[in-house]
Amino acid sequence: MGVYLVSVGAEEWFDDGENGWGEVASALNAELRRRGLPPYEAVPEEPDFVRGSGQAFEEKLTPSMTGFFALCQAHLSPEESETLCGWTVLVPLSLDGEILLPIESGYSDSTMVAGAPRALAVAEKLVAAIDLPAETPATCDNLDLTMWFREREATELAATRPGLWSDDLDTAFYVALFLRAAQHSIRRGCPIVCA
Repeated sequence: MGVYLVSVGAEEWFDDGENGWGEVASALNAELRRRGLPPYEAVPEEPDFVRGSGQAFEEKLTPSMTGFFALCQAHLSPEESETLCGWTVLVPLSLDGEILLPIESGYSDSTMVAGAPRALAVAEKLVAAIDLPAETPATCDNLDLTMWFREREATELAATRPGLWSDDLDTAFYVALFLRAAQHSIRRGCPIVCA
């Protein structure tokens, strides 16, 4: 159990069943139309899983977020922090701001939708602030970031290339997590949901 960020394919996104996101998809499209924007309908199918392919996204939020929230407070405005880590659903759309939908999610009585391009710009500020190393995994098919930070790779790199990123590996994990989530959503054109 726990909280995961996962990519969603068209079948699950448009599914009105108990485990689908169809209610959110419909409400989001209604709000986009109200704002004079085209609906979000070009959602790709979920691909067959191939480790390292970069076609799927799945990461678990396990470490403490205390340091990450402190980093956000030091480098971001409250609005930027909300854009980066306050969403329930991240979509590959350029939105002026977050869209709050009156649909209960697993952790709240509403669903917050954010645009990945804005989230990416905010995440990149934190990447620069801690100088996140290029060796951080770029694909997150099956807990790749979680394992990189929880196993030995991050610790070994920190020993040979210490820096601000290595002062708090839990914080670096969350910077990488939100960066990669936004990049994945844009690259694949898919939603990422907090489940």
